[in-house]
Amino acid sequence: LYILVLAATPFKAASQSSYLFVWAGGKGASDFIATIDANPGSATYGRVLATAKTGTSGMPHHTEHELAPSGHLLANDFAAGHTWLFDLHDPLKPRILTSFGDVAGFSHPHTFIRLANGRVLATFQYRADASTERQMRMHANTMAAMAGAQPHVTGGLVEMDERGHPLLSASAVDTTIADKRIYPYSVLPMPSIDRAVSTTTDMDLGDTAATSQWVQFWRLSDLKLLRSIALPAPTDTTLGRANWYTGEPRLLADGSSIYIHTFNCGLYLLRNIASAEPSAMFVHRFDGVDCGVPVLTSHYWIQTVPADHGLVVLDVSDPEHPREVSRVSVGADEQPHWIAIDRTGRRLVLNSAGKGNRLFIIDFDPATGHLAVDERFRDRGSKQAGISLAGANWPGDITGTVVPHGAVFSR
Repeated sequence: LYILVLAATPFKAASQSSYLFVWAGGKGASDFIATIDANPGSATYGRVLATAKTGTSGMPHHTEHELAPSGHLLANDFAAGHTWLFDLHDPLKPRILTSFGDVAGFSHPHTFIRLANGRVLATFQYRADASTERQMRMHANTMAAMAGAQPHVTGGLVEMDERGHPLLSASAVDTTIADKRIYPYSVLPMPSIDRAVSTTTDMDLGDTAATSQWVQFWRLSDLKLLRSIALPAPTDTTLGRANWYTGEPRLLADGSSIYIHTFNCGLYLLRNIASAEPSAMFVHRFDGVDCGVPVLTSHYWIQTVPADHGLVVLDVSDPEHPREVSRVSVGADEQPHWIAIDRTGRRLVLNSAGKGNRLFIIDFDPATGHLAVDERFRDRGSKQAGISLAGANWPGDITGTVVPHGAVFSR
């Protein structure tokens, strides 16, 4: 009985957000999960403490946006079309519980969202078939080299358990629209109104024909696709195609409206989600392109902006008129992409590509929206904030430049 009680106890780190878990890989090296000391009071703050390797080399991509209460984390290698379930309840002994590939006839999952019923709602970009698998294997390390002339076949949504066993699934094909390049990217479940909202950007960088302007609306209870709408272009043509490449949807404080960012750095407000005519309004344009993962915390939208080499914070108390309140740069060599926030709402982890290729901790003040780089989180003896992802700073069995993607704090 005592053992059973322990097994059911939610995961607790040694202290609040004492660790970072970073999903990464290296050129020609195995994908791995790394445990990094994230306790500012520790003598090894910022050091890699443990790793667990998958044995697969490809393109480590999205993880869940936060660690599950069980200490479990789903992480996928997009190019390999494979997903791992990690057990991180003991941060110093990370281990693989299981892994899976195609689910319910779909391949290449992107986003995993845990539901209140214990299941996972996931987006799968493509229908699983031999041509998709062959193409992905051929270009596992060079997604940009893919020949996008032949479109993949549209994927769908899957409700499953965390081990990849499907319970519900549905195709994202919409015969009412002409655009056939619909590839589910991210999803937001809204159980209070029995809806889910998904976005449609293709992760195949060679698919230059896909404009991915679409947002799709589903009935959550049975995954019936109800409607697809294209985000409207800004009326100001100088703002460019800010409606292209729909990205991450986030539920606003009113519980019924949604913000969706685009990889062309637009920000859109969606309302009337449960109606037959959902609406979408352009509300903001960030600098440049390739704006990556955002965080919504309280009434603040925190956006990765590569063109600014950092983060921008908007006060979204008035969703139709967001206003900038803070920004921070992490250096001209950095191209920020992924962020996640800890459970205190006061620290962000930020990964960056580009020449710098560093991992940062950013302090956040929830009272003012102010951002500041944590200068203490750095390599030993370094004059720069952040952890260099060059091989010299990692355990000896991990060589070359480490490329990180998903990163989350412990609970």
